[in-house]
Amino acid sequence: MKTGFRQSMAWLHGWAGLVLGWLLFAMALTGTATVFRSEIGDWMRPEVTAAPDQVKATAAAIRYLEKAAPNAPAWYLTAPDDRQSTIEASYADGDDYRFAALDPNSGRPDGIRETLGGEFFYRFHFELQLPYPWGRILASAAGMLMLVALISGIITHRRIFADFFTLRTGKGKRSWLDAHNVLGVLAMPFHLMITFTGVLTLVTLTMPWGLVANYGKDTTTMFAEVAPGYFERERSGRPAPLGDVEAILADARRRFDGGRIGNVAVENPGDAAAVIQVLRDDADQLGYSAGKLAYDGVTGRLLAAYAEDRPAKKTFDVLYGLHMGRFAPWVSRWLYFLCGLALSATIASGLVLWTVSRPEGRGFGHHLVARLTVGTVAGLPIAMAAFFWANRLAPVGLADRPGIEVRAFFLCWAAAMLFGLARAPRRGWAELTAMMGLGWLLLPLVSALTTARGLPASLIHGDWLFAGFDLVALAIGCGALMTALHLHRRQPAAPRRRRPALA
Repeated sequence: MKTGFRQSMAWLHGWAGLVLGWLLFAMALTGTATVFRSEIGDWMRPEVTAAPDQVKATAAAIRYLEKAAPNAPAWYLTAPDDRQSTIEASYADGDDYRFAALDPNSGRPDGIRETLGGEFFYRFHFELQLPYPWGRILASAAGMLMLVALISGIITHRRIFADFFTLRTGKGKRSWLDAHNVLGVLAMPFHLMITFTGVLTLVTLTMPWGLVANYGKDTTTMFAEVAPGYFERERSGRPAPLGDVEAILADARRRFDGGRIGNVAVENPGDAAAVIQVLRDDADQLGYSAGKLAYDGVTGRLLAAYAEDRPAKKTFDVLYGLHMGRFAPWVSRWLYFLCGLALSATIASGLVLWTVSRPEGRGFGHHLVARLTVGTVAGLPIAMAAFFWANRLAPVGLADRPGIEVRAFFLCWAAAMLFGLARAPRRGWAELTAMMGLGWLLLPLVSALTTARGLPASLIHGDWLFAGFDLVALAIGCGALMTALHLHRRQPAAPRRRRPALA
């Protein structure tokens, strides 16, 4: 029997979503958290207060690095802004590479707890905690499958926009299908945009043939032409201290027409050929390509200036900027966040729909998919809460604190998956959702007991970043507990045993 085009698309939609569905859910949810990557980083470093001035804070950090890492070939810094209080610094130290979060008031790392912060979710979103380039290749392949699932889903649902206004509760499979349709249509333009631009950001790994044809193995020339504007010069061998760094940074801000400083690279520090390169903050515009300025690090003289004007590169930068969302003001960031949650819920409801659409007696494969879905979907939010719990409970001076946070994340996720495999799906959903609710609901209490910036103090002092994080955690916890209670009430009653009749 011939299968129609729409039926073929339905088959493709189902299997494209299932093959890497669990991975797609993890990428979508951690990507959603990444919308507030900077804010999460600040919440996980409660010792740090806001920067008094971007220029002064960055200059203080450079002065600290002059003493802490005088022999490093270069220092790389991310300046603080209205979303991120700390200065992120990195430099080579022999065979190692050092990363540090520096206090914006002193320029030093003293007293700041070590943590990956929101950077962990950002990296996991497209690297999946796998070595380069395998995590990125897998994430790119998953993104392509997601794009196939979205397009085939649009083709499959003939009444897709009519179904948007249909949500029947308590109807089993029909309810899951309605929820899947509503969540998918609700933010369909966002789903398509974020998936396509995500695939585009990694396209050179999965489709490298154009680059290979033009550059072969000459990656140095390739990167120089793709991202020009970096000023390079060799070390002179003559020692010389850096000049007035604060004046250089202030001049850069003036040349950016009031725009903010994003990244600063100090190359050949301590040498007469030192160069300070200043990049404009990529959050100042939609396109991700920022203006670049290069200064003589000793005299402060401007050496070079670059602004991107190639149409093809500017088009790519806009698409990349749309995916990153750095340009977005706070209202748009919340829209990104809510649409990201809708995408995560669309994937999760699709996975559940795949299992409830098939009879219970389908065998081992069906049971495995159903139980893995429980552990993955309900377990990931539990793991994210565990990541934040570890940040608050691990002593500030403990060695390898970032590693402890990451291990807490993966151990809790693995435990949730094992729990989901061991329990019947109906019970697993209710019990893991209850654990999720408790983990998130108690997080603000743990924060209040271990730091001076708990929810009551944050509300009193108008510390809206910390208050907002805690309120969102409370909302997630309450929502999860209400869902768990609803699922528990819908559990089928155990059959009552009949007593044998007395003779």
